[in-house]
Amino acid sequence: MAPAVAASGDRGLKSLVWQKLKASVFDDCWKEEEWKIILLDDFTTKLLSSCGKMTDLLAEGITVVENVYKNREPVPHMKAIYLITPTAKSVEGLINDFTSKSSSKYKAAYVYFTDFCDDKLFNKMKSSCSKAIRRCKEININFLPYESQVFTLDVPNAFYHCYSPNTEKTNDAILEQMADQIVTLCATLEENPGVRYKSKPLDNASKLAQLVEKKLENFYKIDERSQIKGKTHSQLLIIDRGFDPVSTVLHELTFQAMAYDLLPIENDTYRYKTDGASGKEREAILEEDDDLWVKIRHKHIADVLEEIPKLMKEVSSKRKATEGKLSLSNLAQLMKKMPYFRKQITKQVIHLNIAEDCMDKFKSNIEKLCKVEQDLALGTDAEGQKVKDSMRVLLPVLLSKNHDNYDKIRAILLYIFSTNGTTQENLDKLIQNVHIENDSDMIKNWKYLGVPIITTRQTSRKDRSAEETFQLSRWTPVIKDIMENAIENKLDSKEWPYCSQCPAPWNGTGAVSARHKPKTNYSEERKNSSKLIVFVIGGITYSEMRCTYEVSQVFKSCEVVIGSTHIVTPRRLLDDIKALTVTKSKDMVYFKDE
Repeated sequence: MAPAVAASGDRGLKSLVWQKLKASVFDDCWKEEEWKIILLDDFTTKLLSSCGKMTDLLAEGITVVENVYKNREPVPHMKAIYLITPTAKSVEGLINDFTSKSSSKYKAAYVYFTDFCDDKLFNKMKSSCSKAIRRCKEININFLPYESQVFTLDVPNAFYHCYSPNTEKTNDAILEQMADQIVTLCATLEENPGVRYKSKPLDNASKLAQLVEKKLENFYKIDERSQIKGKTHSQLLIIDRGFDPVSTVLHELTFQAMAYDLLPIENDTYRYKTDGASGKEREAILEEDDDLWVKIRHKHIADVLEEIPKLMKEVSSKRKATEGKLSLSNLAQLMKKMPYFRKQITKQVIHLNIAEDCMDKFKSNIEKLCKVEQDLALGTDAEGQKVKDSMRVLLPVLLSKNHDNYDKIRAILLYIFSTNGTTQENLDKLIQNVHIENDSDMIKNWKYLGVPIITTRQTSRKDRSAEETFQLSRWTPVIKDIMENAIENKLDSKEWPYCSQCPAPWNGTGAVSARHKPKTNYSEERKNSSKLIVFVIGGITYSEMRCTYEVSQVFKSCEVVIGSTHIVTPRRLLDDIKALTVTKSKDMVYFKDE
């Protein structure tokens, strides 16, 4: 199992999910001095890895973790826990393990479904292996806690289903699945929120909001264990991805967003070498179990580069291990000689490597690009002067040989967004002159997200010109405006209609809008407070995730949680946008664990 956040750690959603798994699964089938095997499918492997470690499983009497899909050696003297999604493939895996009493792989089965199991699947399981099953329960956890205040539904293919012009028939099915998953999030948070949605320009948010509201009502009606009957002091906002196209393509200079945009980080794993190009490759998991990562991930790269060497020098001076100027090569040599010192500075070295890798990319070709992007996105330069000719700002980027097609397309999109659309003639010239005909759908297909590329539109933003910021980081994601306006009861009810009755704290009285200065530890203050849950259909960015924590630090009376179908980087989103007009064969269009 991949390393993950310690189950015992106070990490918000991650800790909450682990505690629910422990109570619903492990405590439910616990027996003193009895070891068990646990069977997982693809989704539940991610679920368990996101909130627990192998040591946590050992503490719960689990000795072996197996994949329910794969062929395994029988262990007939041991009982098995099946933590699986209620899908045909996963249930088939369970049934195959108990085809007959003589060939059963395990002594007994304790079955726990992440969500509601339909009658057809349940009856198939019942008729095939009911004698082997000691327990069969639905635990209602069908989402992944990515960070303490961030969750995903782990359905990246939902982007294609929701926005492609080729998938009208599958759109409703994916929305149904997403609604079921969101309800399990609310159940885990023990909330029955008032549901609102962004009314235009598409109807995905409206459809999903109606489904979620209906399913919430049914869930709390039939859930006998729950004490929740009416609406709780929480609000759920559902938004289509097209609400803020700028934040998805802009180069971000805060540490986490910058690293995931510029570096080849896959599955939160960063690979690096401590002894230069000839050194042995190492890898590090970027996760909340690393306190230094949590401390610096939302800081501007300039602050990170200033802070890490200070921390390293502090550790070094305490150990009297080094003198003079610090460098990665010097530290690498010291780490070899001093095991204790190595443990002290490993994390600092990892993050300094990431920061230096980011700066190498930044200095080579991103720095000038960032100034252009900020000017286009805001319509003003660093001195606050209005940009009079956006094309003149864009042109140097298009003419430069240092920028690849992705960067040029990102700049063109910012130009189009900043001018509220462009003419067909102008768009054709841009595509032809920059030689991006093969990737032109990365621009044109934004129309399927409700973002006008050819027409015009006007939008207004909250004035943040007085806020202190770096010149190359002046843009603020629109999600931050939405969160702040929601908490302060300033969202327009016509633009953000309710699907249900409005919970008391959100009825316009301003009951939840008290502001406080940020404190070091604020989690205790919000244990019984209102919650704002924001869900974006089609992906969230790392900068939008950062906004969740920033707003939570300012508004002590409201805990903010953000989620989406998946998490996107600019490059990945552009690839997904391009693919919207590709007709996929039936076997390429799939739902989770189908």
